[in-house]
Amino acid sequence: MIASLRGICRFLNLNQCVVDVNGVGYLVAITPNTSVSLSEGAEVEFLTSMIVREDAMQLFGFLTEEERSTFELLRSVSGVGPKSALAVLSGLSVNQIAESVASQNDSTFRAISGIGPKTAKLICISLAGKIGVTSTNEGEKTTIRSTDVVLEALIGLGWTNKLAEVSVKRVLNDAPDLSDAGLLKAALADLGKGKSVGA
Repeated sequence: MIASLRGICRFLNLNQCVVDVNGVGYLVAITPNTSVSLSEGAEVEFLTSMIVREDAMQLFGFLTEEERSTFELLRSVSGVGPKSALAVLSGLSVNQIAESVASQNDSTFRAISGIGPKTAKLICISLAGKIGVTSTNEGEKTTIRSTDVVLEALIGLGWTNKLAEVSVKRVLNDAPDLSDAGLLKAALADLGKGKSVGA
């Protein structure tokens, strides 16, 4: 699994970059926003997501962990493949994606080419509780965090996926800065009190 690449940008257009790493050229799919920050002949470093299929291997490159995490979350939605996930990130910032999910505003995703009404709705529903909106001392700022590890732990302990997601979302609304360990402990306490029954 290729998790990152650092080398010289040998070729660049709006959607692709060839990274020369010690004489080996890696073709990396990128967003237009990423492309405009790069230049041919300069050093570049990507965090990557590698997609392996029977007929192809593809690399998708991102400049920040936040972008890569959002890409992976989008891919977890039924009907959203890697190309569609990259299209969403090409048309929307990470903040806009998080805000749209938080407000369940699927019209934002319907505006992306290749994303139909059903898929747009699924993105909002599937990512609810997995994308947190927090505030900082610098003002309101939207951040993305993956709660997959915590959800898997709760499900492994016998809670249903729905109850786990509802509890995690509720805890994050009250304490968005919790670590995964803290979130798991708080969610277990929440579930133990029976707050999620019937949610």
